[in-house]
Amino acid sequence: MSPTRSTPRVHTRRRRSPRELRRAAPLFAALGDDVRLGLVNRLCARGPMSTMRLSEGAGVTRQAVSKHLEVLEAAGVVRSMRVGRERLWEVDPSELRQAQEWLGSISRDWTGALKAYAG
Repeated sequence: MSPTRSTPRVHTRRRRSPRELRRAAPLFAALGDDVRLGLVNRLCARGPMSTMRLSEGAGVTRQAVSKHLEVLEAAGVVRSMRVGRERLWEVDPSELRQAQEWLGSISRDWTGALKAYAG
């Protein structure tokens, strides 16, 4: 009997289409700013909040918070609703799930590549 040799497992990476990359870029660009990431973190932890409440302790003006929220809204990360005279902001979980899937995919790609190089 001849000894069996295990063949190294080749990790196949899924190539992302240009369309997928274009769709994901605004999401990660929006989350790439520390102020915006902090706003998303606060909304995740505390639920819907007004612009005024979000600006408290944010380290930037209420006007700056509004601009950051507009960027997050354009990327689909947050959405707003009118309640009386206030505008309340909340996280849109579908886009954060999409970001989580992207990061998981990237992590698996890196893990597979590192294992392949380690032999």
